Amino acid sequence: MLPRCPGEVRRAAASGRSRSRPRGVGGGGTVLLPSMLMFGVILASSGLLLMIEKGILAEVKPPPLHPAAGEPARRGGGAEAAGELEYEVLRDVRNRTIGAVCGQRAMPRSVWELPAGQRRTVLRHLLVSDKYRFLYCYVPKVACSNWKRVLKVLDGALESVDAKVKMDHKSDLVFLGDMKPDEISYRLKHYYKFIFVRNPMERLLSAYRNKFGEIKEYQQKYGVEIVRRYRRNGGNSAGDDVTFSEFLRYLLDEEVERMNEHWMPIYNLCQPCAVRYDFIGSYERLSTDANYVLERIRSPSFIRFPERQPWYKPVTAETLHYYLCSAQRRLIKELLPKYILDFSLFAYPLPNITSEFCRQ
Repeated sequence: MLPRCPGEVRRAAASGRSRSRPRGVGGGGTVLLPSMLMFGVILASSGLLLMIEKGILAEVKPPPLHPAAGEPARRGGGAEAAGELEYEVLRDVRNRTIGAVCGQRAMPRSVWELPAGQRRTVLRHLLVSDKYRFLYCYVPKVACSNWKRVLKVLDGALESVDAKVKMDHKSDLVFLGDMKPDEISYRLKHYYKFIFVRNPMERLLSAYRNKFGEIKEYQQKYGVEIVRRYRRNGGNSAGDDVTFSEFLRYLLDEEVERMNEHWMPIYNLCQPCAVRYDFIGSYERLSTDANYVLERIRSPSFIRFPERQPWYKPVTAETLHYYLCSAQRRLIKELLPKYILDFSLFAYPLPNITSEFCRQ
């Protein structure tokens, strides 16, 4: 029996049915927890944008639930032991926040309570391993290509996670959405379910830099239209010169449920209230959390999570600072409500776009 990882999700019991949109954190019986729950209440309040405007939220620091990648929590004496305990407590706070939000009467309790379009989206993003009895909800720009490699190796379709082959994101993968309703229900009830999340703004910036800076298909399909729509005399653009502000304007005008999966909110992709995930891993501690999942599903010892490719361009704190502070502040403030559940449920701080921060 493996020890319970601090990232294992413990949920409050959900009640009622609804297909309405989330209405924030609250409700009777919710225990007020330090910092994070206060953060969630602030997010749900009508004063959200005003507080962002005044920089108040920049000073309300949510718990550092996500240590930097490559810095796993270590067991030991003194300060290290205290840090480990603090990390476990803070992960518990995040789990309680998810439980508080998903326990509201307006929230769905299963995928069958979702509108048809939302149900299709989540079922198309849940990958199945019947051999190892798990479901993985893949989120683009959160190491999903490497997880797909792992699944293919586990199922014998790929010899090694290091195989020099172009990733095919459809073949040799089993999607829960391709199964019959009774098969779907059985796996949702009995299989181990996990997801990996990332800071929402970092994920958006990663998608922007990759798709409009490197992928011609996206430049032609989305870039050309974005420039034409938001730039005066932009009709001659090849779609490879989309600015970050233009991308943000495009996201503002897009309906969330019609978004491309690379910038659709994680909440809409994976529906963490309708699907009871056993583990929520963090991109910021990818190696540690991925190794825990591989151990938890009892994968063969020779299978390891792949290293990042040498050509990968990480979104550093400096890169994020540059793009956020170069974009129109109004666009970022207006975009936050679309991604607010990703920030609050997964315990990420709102972006600091105060004048003081941007002068640094």
